[in-house]
Amino acid sequence: MSTKIKNQSRMQTTGKILSVIHRLIEIIARRIYLFIAILKGPTQSQPPIKDLTLLHSATTLAFKIRNKQLTSENVVQSYIDRIREIQPMLNCVVEERFEEALKDAKKCDELLKSKDAPSPQTLAEEKPFFGVPFTTKDCIAIANMKQTAGLVVRKTFVAKHDAEVVRLMKTAGAIPLATTNISELAMWWETSNSLYGTTKNPYNTRHIVGGSSGGEGCIQAAAGSPLGIGSDIGGSIRMPCFFNGVFGHKPSEGIVSKHGQYPSAHSEEQDRLLSLGPMCRYAQDLMPTLKVLADKNVDKLRLNSKVDISKIEFYYMEDDGGQFLTSPVDVEIRDAMRGVIRYLEKAHKTKATKLSIRKMKKSIALWMANMSCKDEKDFTYELSNRNGHINLWWEFIKWATFTSNHTLIALLTATFQRFAVKHGSEEHVKLMQESRDLYQEFKEILGDNGVFLYPTHPTAAPLHHEPLIKPFNFSYTAIINVLGLPSTACPLGLNKQGLPIGIQVVGDLYQDRLTIAVAEELERGFGGWVPPAVVA
Repeated sequence: MSTKIKNQSRMQTTGKILSVIHRLIEIIARRIYLFIAILKGPTQSQPPIKDLTLLHSATTLAFKIRNKQLTSENVVQSYIDRIREIQPMLNCVVEERFEEALKDAKKCDELLKSKDAPSPQTLAEEKPFFGVPFTTKDCIAIANMKQTAGLVVRKTFVAKHDAEVVRLMKTAGAIPLATTNISELAMWWETSNSLYGTTKNPYNTRHIVGGSSGGEGCIQAAAGSPLGIGSDIGGSIRMPCFFNGVFGHKPSEGIVSKHGQYPSAHSEEQDRLLSLGPMCRYAQDLMPTLKVLADKNVDKLRLNSKVDISKIEFYYMEDDGGQFLTSPVDVEIRDAMRGVIRYLEKAHKTKATKLSIRKMKKSIALWMANMSCKDEKDFTYELSNRNGHINLWWEFIKWATFTSNHTLIALLTATFQRFAVKHGSEEHVKLMQESRDLYQEFKEILGDNGVFLYPTHPTAAPLHHEPLIKPFNFSYTAIINVLGLPSTACPLGLNKQGLPIGIQVVGDLYQDRLTIAVAEELERGFGGWVPPAVVA
Protein backbone atom coordinates (compact mmCIF):
# COMPACT_ATOMS: atom_id res chain seq x y z
CA MET A 1 0.00 0.00 0.00
CA SER A 2 1.45 3.39 -1.01
CA THR A 3 2.16 6.13 1.54
CA LYS A 4 -0.51 8.35 -0.08
CA ILE A 5 -3.21 5.69 0.33
CA LYS A 6 -2.12 5.04 3.93
CA ASN A 7 -2.34 8.76 4.71
CA GLN A 8 -5.80 9.02 3.13
CA SER A 9 -6.99 6.02 5.12
CA ARG A 10 -5.57 7.48 8.33
CA MET A 11 -7.28 10.84 7.64
CA GLN A 12 -10.62 9.15 6.98
CA THR A 13 -10.38 7.17 10.24
CA THR A 14 -9.48 10.33 12.17
CA GLY A 15 -12.36 12.19 10.52
CA LYS A 16 -14.85 9.49 11.49
CA ILE A 17 -13.63 9.51 15.10
CA LEU A 18 -13.90 13.30 15.25
CA SER A 19 -17.42 13.12 13.77
CA VAL A 20 -18.53 10.65 16.45
CA ILE A 21 -17.06 12.85 19.19
CA HIS A 22 -18.71 15.91 17.63
CA ARG A 23 -22.07 14.14 17.54
CA LEU A 24 -21.80 13.27 21.24
CA ILE A 25 -20.92 16.89 22.03
CA GLU A 26 -23.95 18.03 20.00
CA ILE A 27 -26.33 15.78 21.93
CA ILE A 28 -24.99 16.82 25.34
CA ALA A 29 -24.80 20.51 24.47
CA ARG A 30 -28.35 20.57 23.11
CA ARG A 31 -29.68 19.28 26.43
CA ILE A 32 -27.70 21.94 28.28
CA TYR A 33 -28.97 24.71 25.99
CA LEU A 34 -32.54 23.45 26.37
CA PHE A 35 -32.21 23.41 30.17
CA ILE A 36 -30.91 27.00 30.12
CA ALA A 37 -33.77 28.04 27.79
CA ILE A 38 -36.35 26.51 30.14
CA LEU A 39 -34.81 28.37 33.09
CA LYS A 40 -35.19 31.65 31.21
CA GLY A 41 -38.95 31.20 31.01
CA PRO A 42 -41.74 29.73 28.89
CA THR A 43 -41.55 29.64 25.12
CA GLN A 44 -43.53 32.15 23.10
CA SER A 45 -44.81 32.22 19.55
CA GLN A 46 -46.00 35.06 17.37
CA PRO A 47 -49.38 36.65 18.13
CA PRO A 48 -52.34 35.77 15.89
CA ILE A 49 -53.20 37.84 12.84
CA LYS A 50 -56.20 40.11 13.33
CA ASP A 51 -55.96 42.12 10.10
CA LEU A 52 -56.67 39.99 7.02
CA THR A 53 -54.85 42.52 4.82
CA LEU A 54 -51.67 40.89 6.12
CA LEU A 55 -52.58 37.60 4.43
CA HIS A 56 -52.32 38.98 0.88
CA SER A 57 -49.23 38.40 -1.23
CA ALA A 58 -47.26 41.46 -2.35
CA THR A 59 -48.48 41.05 -5.92
CA THR A 60 -52.10 40.80 -4.74
CA LEU A 61 -51.65 43.95 -2.65
CA ALA A 62 -50.26 45.77 -5.69
CA PHE A 63 -53.24 44.60 -7.79
CA LYS A 64 -55.75 45.76 -5.18
CA ILE A 65 -54.04 49.12 -4.69
CA ARG A 66 -53.85 50.03 -8.37
CA ASN A 67 -57.48 48.93 -8.85
CA LYS A 68 -58.53 51.01 -5.82
CA GLN A 69 -59.77 48.02 -3.81
CA LEU A 70 -57.30 48.92 -1.05
CA THR A 71 -55.43 52.14 -0.30
CA SER A 72 -51.67 52.14 0.03
CA GLU A 73 -52.02 54.12 3.25
CA ASN A 74 -54.20 51.45 4.84
CA VAL A 75 -51.84 48.68 3.72
CA VAL A 76 -48.79 50.47 5.11
CA GLN A 77 -50.63 51.20 8.36
CA SER A 78 -51.59 47.53 8.67
CA TYR A 79 -47.95 46.52 8.50
CA ILE A 80 -46.86 49.26 10.90
CA ASP A 81 -49.42 47.98 13.40
CA ARG A 82 -48.22 44.41 12.94
CA ILE A 83 -44.55 45.36 13.45
CA ARG A 84 -45.45 47.18 16.66
CA GLU A 85 -47.24 44.04 17.81
CA ILE A 86 -44.44 41.55 17.07
CA GLN A 87 -41.32 43.64 17.71
CA PRO A 88 -41.32 43.43 21.55
CA MET A 89 -41.38 39.64 21.32
CA LEU A 90 -39.23 38.92 18.25
CA ASN A 91 -36.79 41.87 17.97
CA CYS A 92 -36.58 41.70 14.17
CA VAL A 93 -36.58 45.43 13.27
CA VAL A 94 -33.61 47.73 13.90
CA GLU A 95 -34.85 51.00 12.38
CA GLU A 96 -38.21 52.11 11.02
CA ARG A 97 -39.38 54.89 8.72
CA PHE A 98 -43.09 54.63 9.51
CA GLU A 99 -43.86 58.35 9.23
CA GLU A 100 -42.09 58.71 5.88
CA ALA A 101 -43.65 55.48 4.58
CA LEU A 102 -47.15 56.75 5.37
CA LYS A 103 -46.36 59.98 3.51
CA ASP A 104 -45.16 57.96 0.52
CA ALA A 105 -48.34 55.87 0.67
CA LYS A 106 -50.58 58.95 0.72
CA LYS A 107 -48.82 60.25 -2.39
CA CYS A 108 -49.57 56.94 -4.14
CA ASP A 109 -53.26 57.21 -3.19
CA GLU A 110 -53.44 60.86 -4.28
CA LEU A 111 -51.96 59.98 -7.66
CA LEU A 112 -54.61 57.30 -8.17
CA LYS A 113 -57.36 59.83 -7.36
CA SER A 114 -55.99 62.49 -9.72
CA LYS A 115 -57.23 63.10 -13.24
CA ASP A 116 -53.78 62.15 -14.53
CA ALA A 117 -53.82 58.78 -12.80
CA PRO A 118 -52.12 56.05 -14.86
CA SER A 119 -54.25 53.08 -15.81
CA PRO A 120 -54.01 49.86 -13.76
CA GLN A 121 -52.43 48.18 -16.79
CA THR A 122 -49.77 50.90 -17.09
CA LEU A 123 -48.96 50.63 -13.39
CA ALA A 124 -48.76 46.83 -13.62
CA GLU A 125 -46.20 47.14 -16.40
CA GLU A 126 -44.17 50.13 -15.17
CA LYS A 127 -44.59 50.02 -11.38
CA PRO A 128 -45.54 46.45 -10.47
CA PHE A 129 -45.24 47.07 -6.69
CA PHE A 130 -46.95 50.47 -6.65
CA GLY A 131 -47.87 51.39 -3.06
CA VAL A 132 -46.60 48.14 -1.51
CA PRO A 133 -44.28 48.36 1.53
CA PHE A 134 -41.08 46.32 1.73
CA THR A 135 -38.19 45.79 4.15
CA THR A 136 -34.47 45.06 3.83
CA LYS A 137 -31.71 43.72 6.05
CA ASP A 138 -29.57 46.29 7.83
CA CYS A 139 -26.53 45.88 5.56
CA ILE A 140 -28.45 46.98 2.43
CA ALA A 141 -28.45 50.78 2.25
CA ILE A 142 -31.59 52.90 2.37
CA ALA A 143 -30.83 56.62 1.99
CA ASN A 144 -31.01 58.59 5.26
CA MET A 145 -31.22 55.44 7.36
CA LYS A 146 -28.54 53.72 9.44
CA GLN A 147 -26.48 51.00 7.80
CA THR A 148 -24.64 49.44 10.72
CA ALA A 149 -24.16 45.87 9.49
CA GLY A 150 -24.51 44.95 13.18
CA LEU A 151 -21.17 46.57 14.04
CA VAL A 152 -21.08 48.82 17.13
CA VAL A 153 -18.52 51.17 15.63
CA ARG A 154 -20.99 51.88 12.80
CA LYS A 155 -23.90 52.66 15.12
CA THR A 156 -24.20 56.25 13.86
CA PHE A 157 -23.39 55.56 10.19
CA VAL A 158 -26.18 56.84 7.93
CA ALA A 159 -26.35 55.85 4.26
CA LYS A 160 -26.33 58.79 1.84
CA HIS A 161 -27.68 56.83 -1.10
CA ASP A 162 -29.97 53.86 -1.74
CA ALA A 163 -28.46 50.52 -2.59
CA GLU A 164 -29.20 49.72 -6.22
CA VAL A 165 -31.76 47.05 -5.27
CA VAL A 166 -33.60 49.60 -3.09
CA ARG A 167 -33.55 52.15 -5.92
CA LEU A 168 -35.01 49.57 -8.30
CA MET A 169 -37.75 48.64 -5.83
CA LYS A 170 -38.62 52.31 -5.37
CA THR A 171 -38.72 52.77 -9.13
CA ALA A 172 -41.13 49.82 -9.24
CA GLY A 173 -43.39 51.77 -6.84
CA ALA A 174 -42.52 49.96 -3.59
CA ILE A 175 -42.17 51.84 -0.29
CA PRO A 176 -39.30 51.15 2.18
CA LEU A 177 -40.77 50.50 5.61
CA ALA A 178 -37.94 49.34 7.92
CA THR A 179 -34.57 47.64 8.15
CA THR A 180 -34.11 44.31 9.91
CA ASN A 181 -31.55 42.71 12.20
CA ILE A 182 -28.52 40.69 11.06
CA SER A 183 -25.53 38.89 12.55
CA GLU A 184 -22.37 40.94 13.11
CA LEU A 185 -21.04 41.92 9.69
CA ALA A 186 -23.43 39.39 8.13
CA MET A 187 -21.00 36.54 8.80
CA TRP A 188 -22.82 34.05 11.01
CA TRP A 189 -25.97 31.97 10.81
CA GLU A 190 -27.55 33.16 14.04
CA THR A 191 -28.87 36.73 14.03
CA SER A 192 -27.40 38.42 17.08
CA ASN A 193 -25.07 41.38 17.56
CA SER A 194 -23.83 43.69 20.31
CA LEU A 195 -25.79 46.63 18.91
CA TYR A 196 -29.35 45.34 18.56
CA GLY A 197 -29.33 42.01 20.38
CA THR A 198 -30.86 38.69 19.32
CA THR A 199 -33.79 38.04 17.01
CA LYS A 200 -36.15 35.21 18.00
CA ASN A 201 -37.98 32.63 15.93
CA PRO A 202 -41.69 33.48 15.49
CA TYR A 203 -42.71 29.81 15.79
CA ASN A 204 -40.81 29.29 19.05
CA THR A 205 -38.80 32.08 20.66
CA ARG A 206 -36.29 29.61 22.14
CA HIS A 207 -34.99 28.98 18.64
CA ILE A 208 -32.90 30.98 16.17
CA VAL A 209 -34.02 32.72 12.99
CA GLY A 210 -30.85 31.96 11.06
CA GLY A 211 -28.53 34.49 9.49
CA SER A 212 -27.38 36.69 8.29
CA SER A 213 -30.75 37.86 6.90
CA GLY A 214 -32.42 36.51 10.05
CA GLY A 215 -34.43 39.60 10.94
CA GLU A 216 -35.80 39.61 7.41
CA GLY A 217 -36.77 35.94 7.53
CA CYS A 218 -38.43 36.55 10.88
CA ILE A 219 -40.45 39.60 9.84
CA GLN A 220 -41.69 37.79 6.72
CA ALA A 221 -42.80 34.73 8.70
CA ALA A 222 -44.53 36.92 11.31
CA ALA A 223 -46.42 38.84 8.60
CA GLY A 224 -44.67 42.09 9.49
CA SER A 225 -43.75 42.80 5.87
CA PRO A 226 -45.16 41.55 2.57
CA LEU A 227 -41.78 41.46 0.83
CA GLY A 228 -38.10 41.68 1.75
CA ILE A 229 -34.65 41.87 0.19
CA GLY A 230 -31.77 39.85 1.61
CA SER A 231 -28.18 39.04 0.67
CA ASP A 232 -26.53 35.63 0.54
CA ILE A 233 -22.82 34.77 0.58
CA GLY A 234 -23.08 31.33 2.21
CA GLY A 235 -26.80 30.80 2.71
CA SER A 236 -27.85 34.10 4.28
CA ILE A 237 -31.15 34.21 2.36
CA ARG A 238 -31.96 30.51 2.27
CA MET A 239 -31.18 29.53 5.88
CA PRO A 240 -33.40 32.24 7.42
CA CYS A 241 -36.14 31.33 4.94
CA PHE A 242 -35.78 27.67 5.94
CA PHE A 243 -35.78 28.35 9.70
CA ASN A 244 -38.77 30.71 9.39
CA GLY A 245 -40.82 28.78 6.84
CA VAL A 246 -40.88 31.31 3.99
CA PHE A 247 -39.65 31.47 0.40
CA GLY A 248 -36.35 32.99 -0.70
CA HIS A 249 -34.29 33.06 -3.86
CA LYS A 250 -30.54 33.35 -4.33
CA PRO A 251 -30.22 34.42 -7.97
CA SER A 252 -27.60 33.26 -10.45
CA GLU A 253 -24.30 34.99 -9.77
CA GLY A 254 -23.79 38.32 -11.51
CA ILE A 255 -27.48 39.00 -12.12
CA VAL A 256 -28.47 41.39 -9.30
CA SER A 257 -26.40 44.48 -8.47
CA LYS A 258 -24.54 44.40 -5.13
CA HIS A 259 -23.94 48.16 -5.06
CA GLY A 260 -24.83 49.53 -1.63
CA GLN A 261 -24.42 46.22 0.24
CA TYR A 262 -21.96 46.36 3.16
CA PRO A 263 -19.51 44.77 3.63
CA SER A 264 -18.64 44.51 -0.04
CA ALA A 265 -16.47 41.76 -1.49
CA HIS A 266 -12.67 42.05 -1.58
CA SER A 267 -11.98 39.66 -4.45
CA GLU A 268 -13.55 38.24 -7.58
CA GLU A 269 -14.06 34.93 -5.78
CA GLN A 270 -15.91 36.56 -2.87
CA ASP A 271 -17.94 38.67 -5.27
CA ARG A 272 -18.99 35.53 -7.13
CA LEU A 273 -20.28 34.02 -3.87
CA LEU A 274 -22.47 37.02 -3.02
CA SER A 275 -26.02 37.50 -4.32
CA LEU A 276 -28.96 39.71 -3.37
CA GLY A 277 -32.50 38.45 -3.78
CA PRO A 278 -36.13 38.34 -2.59
CA MET A 279 -37.57 36.86 0.63
CA CYS A 280 -41.34 36.48 0.93
CA ARG A 281 -44.21 34.35 2.24
CA TYR A 282 -45.71 33.53 -1.16
CA ALA A 283 -43.87 31.93 -4.07
CA GLN A 284 -45.82 34.03 -6.59
CA ASP A 285 -43.88 37.10 -5.38
CA LEU A 286 -40.45 35.67 -6.27
CA MET A 287 -40.65 36.04 -10.05
CA PRO A 288 -41.96 39.65 -10.25
CA THR A 289 -39.44 40.77 -7.61
CA LEU A 290 -36.56 39.10 -9.44
CA LYS A 291 -37.66 40.83 -12.66
CA VAL A 292 -37.30 44.17 -10.88
CA LEU A 293 -33.98 43.35 -9.21
CA ALA A 294 -32.38 41.82 -12.31
CA ASP A 295 -32.95 45.09 -14.20
CA LYS A 296 -30.69 45.20 -17.30
CA ASN A 297 -29.72 41.53 -16.83
CA VAL A 298 -33.30 40.26 -16.84
CA ASP A 299 -33.16 39.01 -20.45
CA LYS A 300 -30.44 36.51 -19.47
CA LEU A 301 -32.99 34.71 -17.29
CA ARG A 302 -35.84 34.34 -19.81
CA LEU A 303 -38.30 34.71 -16.94
CA ASN A 304 -41.30 35.00 -19.26
CA SER A 305 -40.66 31.58 -20.81
CA LYS A 306 -43.34 29.11 -19.72
CA VAL A 307 -42.09 26.20 -17.60
CA ASP A 308 -43.62 22.74 -17.93
CA ILE A 309 -42.89 20.91 -14.65
CA SER A 310 -43.40 17.53 -16.33
CA LYS A 311 -40.52 18.27 -18.72
CA ILE A 312 -38.00 19.12 -16.00
CA GLU A 313 -35.30 16.56 -15.15
CA PHE A 314 -35.16 16.16 -11.36
CA TYR A 315 -32.06 15.10 -9.41
CA TYR A 316 -31.55 14.93 -5.66
CA MET A 317 -29.32 14.10 -2.71
CA GLU A 318 -30.67 13.52 0.79
CA ASP A 319 -27.40 14.56 2.46
CA ASP A 320 -23.88 15.73 1.62
CA GLY A 321 -22.47 12.22 1.46
CA GLY A 322 -20.92 12.27 4.93
CA GLN A 323 -18.97 15.50 5.40
CA PHE A 324 -17.05 15.49 8.67
CA LEU A 325 -18.23 17.70 11.56
CA THR A 326 -21.68 18.44 10.13
CA SER A 327 -24.91 17.21 11.70
CA PRO A 328 -26.80 14.30 10.12
CA VAL A 329 -29.91 15.32 8.20
CA ASP A 330 -33.04 15.06 10.36
CA VAL A 331 -35.34 12.17 9.51
CA GLU A 332 -38.25 14.58 9.03
CA ILE A 333 -36.27 16.57 6.45
CA ARG A 334 -35.37 13.38 4.59
CA ASP A 335 -39.03 12.36 4.67
CA ALA A 336 -40.02 15.79 3.35
CA MET A 337 -37.58 15.36 0.45
CA ARG A 338 -39.05 11.95 -0.35
CA GLY A 339 -42.53 13.44 -0.11
CA VAL A 340 -41.58 16.02 -2.74
CA ILE A 341 -40.26 13.30 -5.05
CA ARG A 342 -43.44 11.25 -4.64
CA TYR A 343 -45.62 14.30 -5.23
CA LEU A 344 -43.80 15.26 -8.44
CA GLU A 345 -43.98 11.68 -9.68
CA LYS A 346 -47.71 11.47 -8.99
CA ALA A 347 -48.69 14.94 -10.18
CA HIS A 348 -46.35 15.27 -13.18
CA LYS A 349 -45.18 11.72 -14.01
CA THR A 350 -41.56 12.69 -13.31
CA LYS A 351 -38.85 10.34 -12.09
CA ALA A 352 -36.15 11.89 -9.89
CA THR A 353 -32.61 10.54 -10.10
CA LYS A 354 -30.64 10.11 -6.88
CA LEU A 355 -27.07 11.38 -7.14
CA SER A 356 -23.87 10.79 -5.21
CA ILE A 357 -21.57 13.74 -5.91
CA ARG A 358 -18.37 13.07 -4.00
CA LYS A 359 -17.09 16.65 -3.93
CA MET A 360 -20.12 17.74 -1.87
CA LYS A 361 -18.26 16.22 1.11
CA LYS A 362 -15.74 19.04 0.71
CA SER A 363 -18.31 21.83 0.76
CA ILE A 364 -16.82 23.77 3.67
CA ALA A 365 -13.25 23.51 2.39
CA LEU A 366 -14.31 24.74 -1.05
CA TRP A 367 -16.31 27.65 0.39
CA MET A 368 -13.45 28.69 2.71
CA ALA A 369 -11.04 28.64 -0.23
CA ASN A 370 -13.32 30.94 -2.22
CA MET A 371 -13.71 33.23 0.81
CA SER A 372 -9.98 33.43 1.54
CA CYS A 373 -8.66 36.97 1.65
CA LYS A 374 -5.56 38.51 0.19
CA ASP A 375 -3.72 41.74 1.05
CA GLU A 376 -4.38 41.00 4.76
CA LYS A 377 -7.99 42.14 4.48
CA ASP A 378 -9.19 39.44 6.82
CA PHE A 379 -12.04 39.46 9.34
CA THR A 380 -10.03 41.41 11.92
CA TYR A 381 -9.86 44.14 9.26
CA GLU A 382 -13.64 43.99 8.75
CA LEU A 383 -14.31 44.11 12.52
CA SER A 384 -12.37 47.39 12.68
CA ASN A 385 -14.80 48.84 10.09
CA ARG A 386 -11.95 48.62 7.57
CA ASN A 387 -9.77 50.92 9.62
CA GLY A 388 -6.74 48.83 10.50
CA HIS A 389 -7.14 45.56 12.42
CA ILE A 390 -8.56 44.74 15.84
CA ASN A 391 -6.26 43.05 18.37
CA LEU A 392 -7.91 39.63 18.65
CA TRP A 393 -6.42 38.55 21.96
CA TRP A 394 -7.19 41.86 23.62
CA GLU A 395 -10.78 41.61 22.34
CA PHE A 396 -11.10 38.12 23.86
CA ILE A 397 -10.02 39.56 27.21
CA LYS A 398 -12.52 42.38 26.84
CA TRP A 399 -15.24 39.91 25.90
CA ALA A 400 -14.52 37.84 29.03
CA THR A 401 -14.94 41.00 31.11
CA PHE A 402 -18.12 42.10 29.26
CA THR A 403 -16.45 45.16 27.73
CA SER A 404 -15.98 44.10 24.09
CA ASN A 405 -18.16 45.54 21.35
CA HIS A 406 -17.95 42.26 19.43
CA THR A 407 -19.80 38.97 19.72
CA LEU A 408 -17.93 35.83 20.71
CA ILE A 409 -18.68 34.20 17.38
CA ALA A 410 -17.22 37.14 15.46
CA LEU A 411 -13.97 36.78 17.42
CA LEU A 412 -13.95 33.01 16.92
CA THR A 413 -14.56 33.48 13.18
CA ALA A 414 -11.59 35.84 12.96
CA THR A 415 -9.46 33.33 14.86
CA PHE A 416 -10.52 30.40 12.70
CA GLN A 417 -9.75 32.37 9.55
CA ARG A 418 -6.11 32.66 10.61
CA PHE A 419 -5.78 28.88 10.44
CA ALA A 420 -7.72 28.48 7.20
CA VAL A 421 -6.17 27.88 3.80
CA LYS A 422 -4.03 30.80 2.67
CA HIS A 423 -4.87 32.64 -0.53
CA GLY A 424 -2.49 31.64 -3.32
CA SER A 425 -1.10 28.59 -1.49
CA GLU A 426 -0.81 25.22 -3.21
CA GLU A 427 -3.84 23.94 -1.28
CA HIS A 428 -5.83 27.05 -2.22
CA VAL A 429 -5.06 26.62 -5.90
CA LYS A 430 -6.10 22.97 -5.69
CA LEU A 431 -9.40 23.75 -3.98
CA MET A 432 -10.21 26.50 -6.47
CA GLN A 433 -9.69 24.01 -9.30
CA GLU A 434 -11.95 21.54 -7.51
CA SER A 435 -14.59 24.28 -7.28
CA ARG A 436 -14.42 24.74 -11.04
CA ASP A 437 -14.56 20.99 -11.58
CA LEU A 438 -17.66 20.69 -9.40
CA TYR A 439 -19.33 23.53 -11.29
CA GLN A 440 -18.64 21.73 -14.56
CA GLU A 441 -20.05 18.50 -13.10
CA PHE A 442 -23.28 20.25 -12.15
CA LYS A 443 -23.47 21.95 -15.53
CA GLU A 444 -23.24 18.59 -17.31
CA ILE A 445 -25.86 17.02 -15.02
CA LEU A 446 -28.44 19.83 -15.05
CA GLY A 447 -28.13 21.20 -18.58
CA ASP A 448 -30.78 23.81 -19.39
CA ASN A 449 -33.73 21.77 -18.10
CA GLY A 450 -32.67 20.11 -14.85
CA VAL A 451 -33.01 20.98 -11.17
CA PHE A 452 -31.29 19.59 -8.09
CA LEU A 453 -33.23 19.05 -4.86
CA TYR A 454 -31.02 19.34 -1.76
CA PRO A 455 -31.48 19.97 1.97
CA THR A 456 -31.25 23.66 2.89
CA HIS A 457 -29.94 22.69 6.31
CA PRO A 458 -29.54 19.36 8.14
CA THR A 459 -31.78 20.33 11.08
CA ALA A 460 -34.72 22.58 11.87
CA ALA A 461 -33.94 25.84 13.71
CA PRO A 462 -31.51 25.14 16.59
CA LEU A 463 -31.83 26.67 20.04
CA HIS A 464 -30.18 30.04 20.63
CA HIS A 465 -26.35 29.74 20.75
CA GLU A 466 -26.52 26.10 19.63
CA PRO A 467 -24.80 26.90 16.28
CA LEU A 468 -21.60 27.39 18.28
CA ILE A 469 -21.24 23.63 18.58
CA LYS A 470 -22.31 22.88 15.00
CA PRO A 471 -20.66 25.76 13.09
CA PHE A 472 -20.25 23.97 9.76
CA ASN A 473 -23.90 23.08 9.18
CA PHE A 474 -24.23 26.00 6.76
CA SER A 475 -22.27 23.91 4.24
CA TYR A 476 -25.53 22.80 2.58
CA THR A 477 -26.17 26.32 1.34
CA ALA A 478 -22.56 27.52 1.07
CA ILE A 479 -21.63 25.03 -1.64
CA ILE A 480 -24.30 26.47 -3.93
CA ASN A 481 -22.68 29.91 -3.52
CA VAL A 482 -19.37 28.36 -4.59
CA LEU A 483 -21.07 27.18 -7.77
CA GLY A 484 -22.77 30.54 -8.39
CA LEU A 485 -26.01 28.73 -9.23
CA PRO A 486 -29.58 29.92 -8.56
CA SER A 487 -31.32 28.34 -5.58
CA THR A 488 -34.81 28.75 -4.16
CA ALA A 489 -35.65 27.94 -0.54
CA CYS A 490 -39.03 26.18 -0.34
CA PRO A 491 -40.92 25.64 2.95
CA LEU A 492 -42.60 22.25 3.41
CA GLY A 493 -44.63 22.74 6.57
CA LEU A 494 -43.70 22.20 10.22
CA ASN A 495 -41.98 19.32 12.01
CA LYS A 496 -43.29 17.58 15.13
CA GLN A 497 -41.88 20.37 17.31
CA GLY A 498 -43.79 22.98 15.32
CA LEU A 499 -40.67 24.36 13.58
CA PRO A 500 -40.49 24.96 9.81
CA ILE A 501 -38.61 22.59 7.50
CA GLY A 502 -38.07 22.55 3.75
CA ILE A 503 -35.57 22.05 0.93
CA GLN A 504 -33.74 24.13 -1.66
CA VAL A 505 -34.18 23.79 -5.41
CA VAL A 506 -31.02 24.45 -7.46
CA GLY A 507 -30.77 25.09 -11.20
CA ASP A 508 -28.00 25.65 -13.71
CA LEU A 509 -26.66 29.16 -14.27
CA TYR A 510 -29.41 31.56 -15.47
CA GLN A 511 -32.12 28.89 -15.08
CA ASP A 512 -33.73 30.77 -12.19
CA ARG A 513 -37.16 30.42 -13.80
CA LEU A 514 -37.00 26.63 -13.30
CA THR A 515 -36.26 26.77 -9.57
CA ILE A 516 -38.96 29.40 -9.00
CA ALA A 517 -41.50 27.42 -11.05
CA VAL A 518 -40.77 24.35 -8.90
CA ALA A 519 -41.17 26.50 -5.76
CA GLU A 520 -44.59 27.63 -6.98
CA GLU A 521 -45.54 24.02 -7.63
CA LEU A 522 -44.38 22.88 -4.19
CA GLU A 523 -46.40 25.69 -2.60
CA ARG A 524 -49.49 24.32 -4.35
CA GLY A 525 -48.68 20.78 -3.26
CA PHE A 526 -47.53 21.38 0.33
CA GLY A 527 -49.12 24.67 1.37
CA GLY A 528 -46.05 26.91 1.69
CA TRP A 529 -45.91 29.36 4.58
CA VAL A 530 -47.82 28.29 7.70
CA PRO A 531 -49.47 31.42 9.17
CA PRO A 532 -50.08 31.96 12.87
CA ALA A 533 -53.64 31.63 14.12
CA VAL A 534 -56.08 34.10 12.59
CA VAL A 535 -58.59 35.95 14.77
CA ALA A 536 -61.85 36.41 12.88
